Amino acid sequence: MTPDYGRAFALLRDAAGQTWADYTHHTFVEGLRDGTLPREAFLRYLVQDYIFLMHFGRAWALGVVKSETPEEMKACAATVDGLINQELQLHVGICAKEGLNEDDLFNTPEHPSNLAYTRYVMDAGQSGDLADLLVCLAPCVMGYGEIGLRLAEKAGDTPYREWIDTYASEDYQNVCREAGAVLDAALARRIGDDLTAAPRWSRLSHRFTTATRLEIDFWQMGLTG
Repeated sequence: MTPDYGRAFALLRDAAGQTWADYTHHTFVEGLRDGTLPREAFLRYLVQDYIFLMHFGRAWALGVVKSETPEEMKACAATVDGLINQELQLHVGICAKEGLNEDDLFNTPEHPSNLAYTRYVMDAGQSGDLADLLVCLAPCVMGYGEIGLRLAEKAGDTPYREWIDTYASEDYQNVCREAGAVLDAALARRIGDDLTAAPRWSRLSHRFTTATRLEIDFWQMGLTG
């Protein structure tokens, strides 16, 4: 099942081709589904994902700066709140069960794959406009929603059910749909309604695909360190 997160996302997803499938069906993801992912790999990922989400929050805050309408500003600000005050708590709670407190998470050295991904997103947003930033943020937001829905439907007896249910939940699916609507409106405002015919489309698609490749590297970092 391919969820509907808006027209722009569907076009970007299709343009990414096999890269998108490699991301959403990575060995790490399949290990979450069937429970074969080693616990140490999951924890390694969770710790780095905490750091990632801190930078992700900063990127959405940059979206407020790059916004041109009140609606864009409100959407970006609401996402920052959701990331910092809600999603991060999933990581804090799970890691606490493993003896890792939030200070441990915050002070963990940043893995090079994490650094490469987050700085790429920030550079795109700082050097470009909101369209450049949003297409780099979309693979994480919508990718996790798509992965969560698929795994919730197909997962067997797995210790990672809490993670799966978080991203399959109606609350998170609403986040994806709202982010998709923001992306649609932002791109239409900046490059026109005929997205694929716009001169900037190729560049924006490349940014989306690059961010997706960096997501693959992030899974691999969790899997192998």
